[in-house]
Amino acid sequence: MTQVLEAPPTCAGLWRDAERCYRAVSSRDARFDGQFVVAVRTTRIYCRPSCPAMTPKPQNVEFYPTSAAAQSRGYRACRRCLPDAVPGSPEWDVRADLAARAMRLIAEGTVEREGVPGLSRRLGYSERQLGRVLSAELGAGPLALARAHRAHSARVLIEMSDLPITDIAFAAGFASVRQFNDTIREVFARTPSELRTAAARRGHRKHPATNTAPSTGVRLCLRLPFRQPFDAAGILGFLAARSIPGVEVVDGDYRRTLRLPHGPGVVRVTTRTTHVECLVRLTDVRDLSSAVARVRRLWDLNADPQAVLDCLSADPMLAPMVGAAPGIRVPGAVDGAELVLRAMLGQQVSVAAARTAAARLTADLGEPVTIASGDDPSQLFPAPDVVAEHAGEVLNGPQRRIAAIREVAAALASGELDVHVGRDADELRHDLLAMPGIGPWTADYVLMRLLGRTDLLLDTDRALLRGAEAIGISPRRLADHARRWRPWRSYAGMYLWRASTTPPRARTRKDTP
Repeated sequence: MTQVLEAPPTCAGLWRDAERCYRAVSSRDARFDGQFVVAVRTTRIYCRPSCPAMTPKPQNVEFYPTSAAAQSRGYRACRRCLPDAVPGSPEWDVRADLAARAMRLIAEGTVEREGVPGLSRRLGYSERQLGRVLSAELGAGPLALARAHRAHSARVLIEMSDLPITDIAFAAGFASVRQFNDTIREVFARTPSELRTAAARRGHRKHPATNTAPSTGVRLCLRLPFRQPFDAAGILGFLAARSIPGVEVVDGDYRRTLRLPHGPGVVRVTTRTTHVECLVRLTDVRDLSSAVARVRRLWDLNADPQAVLDCLSADPMLAPMVGAAPGIRVPGAVDGAELVLRAMLGQQVSVAAARTAAARLTADLGEPVTIASGDDPSQLFPAPDVVAEHAGEVLNGPQRRIAAIREVAAALASGELDVHVGRDADELRHDLLAMPGIGPWTADYVLMRLLGRTDLLLDTDRALLRGAEAIGISPRRLADHARRWRPWRSYAGMYLWRASTTPPRARTRKDTP
């Protein structure tokens, strides 16, 4: 008889509940994939919860929050279920603590570029304190977590590209070829060459790299998994309405340029039934993990849609919209500085007007992307220092507003305003509000999209208030009514934005307070 489990909670410590984790493993519940891994003592292998292999006995298993924790205990990854090729844990969006912030930065490749000292500096903690917290919360320190991240990136490059093995070692962030070989053998129980041969037999290398040198660019086609349901049309529509000509193109799929640490990149995202197909073109293959992390964040691929569905569908005022479009996503952002400047361009104007202003800024101040193909966008959104110097020559409107944009751009360029995915939400909001021309709406909008905050309702937004009225919720009572949507008010706001395009319905009963 099939076991019925409640949706997995996105809270800290799920992996510590051994009984519940084992029920998920016994039922092969894919909703738990990415939230913990199961390690089998007898085989020394760790798997995702939905692994199709025979379920081990409860006395032979233990559970870990991350692959790194399992690897540090001597377990290797299952070849059958590939436990690292799953959606990321939604816990890092719901949580705003040090561990969650560190995981977002590690996924961006911060340790590979700046080391543990750089990671600690960005988070505002000492290396010792950071290591202690991560070991307690995630079962592994920052070096082990980064090592697991490098191993996964290396496996993707080995299986999906024609790059020489030596180039892959350094592109994935390893300090030496020997370290790379040892790690791959330890984690996957195969040599890099054996992994590549096995991938060729499975037919995974259908889109080989077009170049072999990491300095001249590379093209890779990746499968990015997500949790069902997935409202692909909704997120594509949101991005299309705000797309900047030259930077983004929406035509059945989504294409855009990226400003990456080692050079520009271009991504093409196409939605499939069970995954998102992401075609990545990079100037430098070392930016692969950063590009993938940004695409996942932009498309909110780590979300827990079933938990959102269960919560929001319980409200009869919102239930019809939830039923019509289950799996709604809150679009993220690929670049903190770009998001802040685009949000400022969108203040007190329509979406179309903001898009026009951003297009003008890009056309005059954007940088060309030479690796773009003929039908791809071919410009980067202007860098903050360029906006600070030349925005006054390009933008129209009140001089006070233009001066505020230039001042914020200068603060972003100098580092005075540091906007990245590892920031503490309260501290970042304080820093944003200290800037000229940035109010509560803009600050919260940045937190929602950049940091993936799931429980922010922009209840002063005019379109959102119109949407609330359209489904029968009085704008004056919206803040009180929205308490029942916690901790998913950001997702409820997406439904209200969508409802704002429909006329208000006749009220048949009084709003529930």
